[in-house]
Amino acid sequence: MTSPSDLIQGFHRFREEHFADEDALYKQLVHEGQTPKILVVACCDSRVDPALVLDCAPGDLFVIRNVANLVPPAESRGSGRHGTSAALEYGVRILGVEHIIILGHAHCGGISSLLKGVDATNGQETYINSWMRLAEQAQKKVQSEIPEASVEDRERACEQQAILSSLENLMTFEWISEGVATGKLALHGWYFDIEHGQLLRYDPTTRGFAAV
Repeated sequence: MTSPSDLIQGFHRFREEHFADEDALYKQLVHEGQTPKILVVACCDSRVDPALVLDCAPGDLFVIRNVANLVPPAESRGSGRHGTSAALEYGVRILGVEHIIILGHAHCGGISSLLKGVDATNGQETYINSWMRLAEQAQKKVQSEIPEASVEDRERACEQQAILSSLENLMTFEWISEGVATGKLALHGWYFDIEHGQLLRYDPTTRGFAAV
């Protein structure tokens, strides 16, 4: 699809499929409300739509999307804008989700810009630079452990390490750490390998990602 008119035609096909019958799913979701059990933090990347990649129906997932699928640590509510944190709070405290998945992916533009540093923006401060500082610890860990690796290998390692950093940041929210401690909430780190069509899952026992 390349134009708004293409999207409008797509909407009409969508409406025909999902609103034609009296018992259509969306009508049920309106009457019964949304009750997703899984929250996914995913990237804005147009190639990584969680509902499409994971073959989910409307209402199955509560999705938060941002650059590089990052989770900031819990911070004071008095300053800044906290869109990702607010969405997490809504999903956990209002909807009562039981699982949070950080869904990273290969060939992430945000991680690529982080590894390139200020050179990518001609030394200028940008919103992307500021946001991607959330993954600086992941970058430093990769650079210290595999400094001689190829650019591709370092990017992949940083993409996966950033998932782990976000999992750590999730635990700085009191209502998430409490849910994990009581067994009401489980955290997961997943990685979508776009090129090879594989989904990898982080295993805390092996401290590595493996295909599912």
